[in-house]
Amino acid sequence: MLDFLPPVLQYPVSFVAVLTVVVFVHELGHYLIARWAGVKVEVFSIGFGPELFGFTDGHGTRWKVSVLPLGGYVKMFGDREDAEAGEAPRPMTAHERSVSFFHKPVVRRMAIVVAGPAANYVFAAIVFAILFTSYGQQVSSTTIGTVVEGSAAARAGILPGDKIVSLNGQSVTRFDQIARTVEIGLNEPLAIDLVRDGQPMTLHAVPDVVVLTDNFGNQHSAGRLGIGSDGTAEVIHYGPVQAAGAALRETANATSNILKAVWQMIVGTRSSGELGGILRIGKMSGDVAKLGFPAWVTFTAVLSINLGLINLFPVPMLDGGHLVFYMAEAARGRRLSARAEEWGLRIGLAMVLTLFVFATWNDLVSLEIFKHFRTLIG
Repeated sequence: MLDFLPPVLQYPVSFVAVLTVVVFVHELGHYLIARWAGVKVEVFSIGFGPELFGFTDGHGTRWKVSVLPLGGYVKMFGDREDAEAGEAPRPMTAHERSVSFFHKPVVRRMAIVVAGPAANYVFAAIVFAILFTSYGQQVSSTTIGTVVEGSAAARAGILPGDKIVSLNGQSVTRFDQIARTVEIGLNEPLAIDLVRDGQPMTLHAVPDVVVLTDNFGNQHSAGRLGIGSDGTAEVIHYGPVQAAGAALRETANATSNILKAVWQMIVGTRSSGELGGILRIGKMSGDVAKLGFPAWVTFTAVLSINLGLINLFPVPMLDGGHLVFYMAEAARGRRLSARAEEWGLRIGLAMVLTLFVFATWNDLVSLEIFKHFRTLIG
């Protein structure tokens, strides 16, 4: 997809393009609902630091692209009021109060906060729907073609020719649904409903856990039953309505998989070394760009879901943390003290920075940066 660029530029260009899209969508959600709520938006920035270029629109919003392309923000009038503990709000005119973020009802502030992650989800669903309508969705049969000797499937009594119809009560119609459920579930016990020679039956299996290295050099744990499809496949072409439904299911599945993987890291059944940061995202964005436009767009949609979901986590500094503050305000009937909010933001900043450092360390180890460095210095 980026073959027209020198190899040294393909990865950074793909990374910046992917990140710009998902960040723009996220911040646009905040911006649109802020405007709907009557809040004045002072700045809409893609990136941080000094401005590279931009313009000011008729509403007084400065739209700009900044030097460091690792995120973005929307600056709303009045959103820093009471930010410093012990400081009294500065006097505002009646007009300023009418367009100030913190003078809006708490429900509207909550809507503005949620709008960013919601926009990421809407964007991903639209992308999936367009892809399914334009290119179709390839599905593979749930009929078993091969069973690996000594595998979890063999121990459970699964045979070639069996057709799996559900896992733990959840209907499956494509082999990739089986693979995804087993892979993300690791060694979670499975009740497998299948049809053998026309007769329904239920078998029970506990998948094996293996550590895999993908085509891009990333390692991750995965559950394995030890089965293969019979190889029959078809491409399903959807109309707009059916594509929308399939897109919503795909978005829901991606969210479920992310949450399950995070929980497995928390309880220790999945290695935290699989947590990646911006370096790994940059590498993956360049890798998928080589696979073509549909793969790159799919990766962008999945990253958008990741960004939206992570921002909903109840961590101060993230949208979810601000949402918790506003929910507490709604329940109490008044805002939390400036000191409580300040400490919450400090703790949140520490958590985010710690996670950033940890993820970056994982990236450096995964990409073998230290090994290359030792080679360079002999």
